[in-house]
Amino acid sequence: MKALLELQKQLLPDLLETMRKRYEILRHLQLMQPVGRRSLASALGTTERILRGEVDFLREQGLVRIESVGMRLSDAGNNLVSEMEPLIKDLFGLTELEKGLKKILGMRRVTVVPGDSDRSGWVKQEMGKAGARLLKQLARPDQVVAVAGGTTVAAVADRMTAAPGLKETTFVPARGGLGEAVELEANYIASLMARKSGGHYRLMHVPDQLSADAHETLVKEPHIQEMLQVVRSARIIVHGIGDAKTMATRRKSSSALLERLEQADAVGEAFGYYFNRNSEIVYRGRSIGLGLEDLEKADAIIAVAGGSSKAEAIAAICPAAGRDTLITDEGAARSILGRRIDTTMEDSPHSFSGGILNGKNQSRD
Repeated sequence: MKALLELQKQLLPDLLETMRKRYEILRHLQLMQPVGRRSLASALGTTERILRGEVDFLREQGLVRIESVGMRLSDAGNNLVSEMEPLIKDLFGLTELEKGLKKILGMRRVTVVPGDSDRSGWVKQEMGKAGARLLKQLARPDQVVAVAGGTTVAAVADRMTAAPGLKETTFVPARGGLGEAVELEANYIASLMARKSGGHYRLMHVPDQLSADAHETLVKEPHIQEMLQVVRSARIIVHGIGDAKTMATRRKSSSALLERLEQADAVGEAFGYYFNRNSEIVYRGRSIGLGLEDLEKADAIIAVAGGSSKAEAIAAICPAAGRDTLITDEGAARSILGRRIDTTMEDSPHSFSGGILNGKNQSRD
C-alpha cells in the first residue's frame, strides 16, 4: 500500500490532494454536525462557492445528507472517515511524527491528530475525540478517573459518549479550581464526563491556589481528606499542559513569582508544578489535589495538549510527568521534532494545519 501511495504522489499528485481536501471536509462535518454551509466554510477557511461543489460531490456519493437543520454525515460517511484515518496518518506523515515523539519524549503511546490548534479550534475537538476514544478502550469496572481543568481536557469531555465500560466509572477533579469560567474547571469537566458517559462523579470544592494557613486548615477537614483519598486512588489521570507564564498569570501570581519563573526559564506547567526546558521543576504551587508523586500509582496518565505554541511546554513536561500517553496535534509535533518543510504549514499539501481548500485559515480559539 505504501509503495502504491508513493507512486501516486509522483504520478497523480492532484489525486492525493483532492482526497486530502475531501477527507478534511468529512472530518469537520463529523465534528460540527449538524452544520450549515457558511459555518463549515468558515471553519475550513474557504468560501461557500468553493465548498458547494465539494459537498455536492460528497452528497452524490452517499456520504453527506442535507437536512433542514444543516448537513450531516451519513452512516457511510462516518464509516469512511474512521476507515481512512490510518491511511491518512501514513499518507501525510502523522505516523512518523508519532514514532518520533515516542522516541524523544520516552512516551509509551502517542497520538497525533491533523492540524494545529493554535490556528483552528476544531483541531482541539479532534484531540478531544482521540482522548474520549482512549478512555473507552482503557475502561475497567469500578475505576476512578481524575481529570484536570482547561480547554483541551474540556474537549475530551465534549466528545464523550455512553459506553458500557464507563458506567461503573467515577470521575473526580484532579485539583481545585482557578475561579475562572466554570466550564473549564475540573469539577465541571468531571461532572460532564460522567453525564455523557453514563458514569458517576464526585466534586472537590476548593481553590487551586491557597495560602499556607488556608492549606493547613483545609487538608485537616474530614471531607477533604476523604475526597483526596478517592482522587489519589485514580486508575486513569487526564490532564492538560499549560504555558508557564500564561498559567502563572491566570493564577494571579505576584510580580515577584513571575520574575522568578522567567529567570528560571520556566516553559511549562502541570499539576501546579513549573518546569524548565530540561524538565526540571523550578517552582511548585501550594494547592490541594494530585501531585507528581501521585502519578506513579495510576495505571494510565493521559496528557492532552496541542498547538505549536505549546511545543516547549509539552517537551518539558511529558518526560517528567509520567511517560505514558500523549495526545497532541500536528503543529505541536512538528515543532517539537524541529522538522522543517519546504513551504509553510498552511500551504503544504502534506499538512492539515491551514485552510484546506484555498490556503486560507481562520481560528476559532
